[in-house]
This record gives sequence, structure tokens and C-alpha cells, in this order.
Amino acid sequence: MIQSRRNFVKTGASSLVCASALMGNTSLHASIRKFPLGLQLYSVREFLPKDYAGTLKEIGELGYEEVESAGYYDHSVAEVQQALSAAGLKLVSAHFGYDALSKDFDRILDFHHRLGVGHIVCASPGYAPTHSKSAKGLTLDDWRWNADQFNNFGEKVSAAGMKFGYHNHIAEFHVTDGVLPFGELMRLTDPAKVSFEMDCGWVIVGGGKPVEMLEKYPTRIVMLHVKDFNLAEKNAEGEPKVEEMGLGSVDYRPIFEAASKTGHIEHVFVEQEAFTVPWRQSLKIDADYMHKIGAA
Repeated sequence: MIQSRRNFVKTGASSLVCASALMGNTSLHASIRKFPLGLQLYSVREFLPKDYAGTLKEIGELGYEEVESAGYYDHSVAEVQQALSAAGLKLVSAHFGYDALSKDFDRILDFHHRLGVGHIVCASPGYAPTHSKSAKGLTLDDWRWNADQFNNFGEKVSAAGMKFGYHNHIAEFHVTDGVLPFGELMRLTDPAKVSFEMDCGWVIVGGGKPVEMLEKYPTRIVMLHVKDFNLAEKNAEGEPKVEEMGLGSVDYRPIFEAASKTGHIEHVFVEQEAFTVPWRQSLKIDADYMHKIGAA
């Protein structure tokens, strides 16, 4: 079950604050709650197919405690459980695109029920049957149709004892026909059936503000993705250059302060869309940053 997410973000940095100040003044993160250090396994999508158990073991050795899946590469429930156990990792959430969920929902639900996963997350929306091929991107009607689909998914996932959520990218923060799609999804989805996993990095790239979203929807956002970009430098696709956390433009301290205040954030996942250094070094930089600001 390999889920289809978004296209890979392909591959300076502006400093945030000196490390000595962060380490020496604990009051800087006195209001930040510590979360189990989590990783979205999309980060290591190139390595899991080659050595699933070995890659997970190395992630555990870097200090990560929780993971969110983005594919199992033909491994059975028992094989996944064995690899996770050997690595000392807990699988708490799983990502799938809308197409995979709509075509293979029952098998996905059964697989994750047996794994003991708490959250099933839709990581990319679908197009409504009425979508016009001439339209550039999703229309407002598409977003409203997705909200209905998410309510349906959420009802079934809830009945199986799990939670259903939606993960944003950047389109949710591009005003469409005078409406912000992220707000429309919030308005039209049932809070009892649909939660949200806010990808803070993509919110910022899309033009939104994570702190404002956490303050406006404190009970709806229950998981976070964290990543960093150099917002002043663009890649070939016109998107900001990926950086390791703490080496780009995003200061996560105010975001975690806001997240801590809501009291509803259950899990936080580092997601490294691309590496500027060898992957183990990259994920260690991310982990060190999370510890440094007091979020892990």
C-alpha cells in the first residue's frame, strides 16, 4: 500500500537565534510543551524500499519515538510490527491520497486497525466528478465536494475506533472564488468526524500563518508537520528551497507556543522533504532543533 502524496520537493540560510542563547535561557521555551519526537516516513521514501527494517532502526537510533507512514512497500502487518518493535518506534498515523482511499478504503481500514494506528490522514484531495478539465487547479466546488468525502471517510474511520484527518499543502491557502479553501473545509466538515493535521511549512509557503490557524481552530487541529525552508531562495519549480530545521526562515518557537496553548495537539512529525546533507545527518539536525526549542 503505497500512498500517492504530492510531487517531490526538489532541491544562505537565515539564522534564527544563536544556539548558546537557546541553550542558556530556558525561559525562551518555558511555555512550549514537549511532544514525542515524530517523523513522517515520507522523509525516507528513497531508503525504506531498499531496507525497511534497517531504515526504521536507524531512525529510532536518532532519537525519534513516533512515526507516520506513507507506504509499506508490500510488507505485511506482522512484518511492519516487527520492524517497528525492533526500532523502538510507535506508528501512530498513516497518510493516503484521496484516490487510494476512495479505491481501497476497506483494505486500508482493516490493515491499520490490525496495526493499531490511531489516525488515518488524507494527504491530497480529489477532484469532484463535475470538475472541468479546463479549470486550473481545484475549484471551490471541488473543495466543497472534498469536504463531503471527508465526512463520509470520517464516519467510517470513527466507527472502526480511529480518527480521520486531512493534511494541507499550499492550495488550501490560495483564495479561490473569494473563499479560503482551508476555512471552507473547516466550515463544512463535521468536527466529530474530521480533524486536521496542519503542515506548518506549507501553510507559510501558501501565504498563511500557522499561529493564526491554531488560534482560530484550536480544537480542530490535532497534529502538526514541521519543516523548514529558505523563503528567499527558490528552486527550479519556483518553490522555496528546502532546509533542515533551524537553518531556514521559519522560527517554530511561536508556533509551538500557540500549539501548546490549544491543548489539542496529539502528535508532531518532522518531515524533511529533501536533504541538503546525508539523510542521517539531516534528521539529526531536525531532532536537535526540536530538543533545542523545547518541543521534544
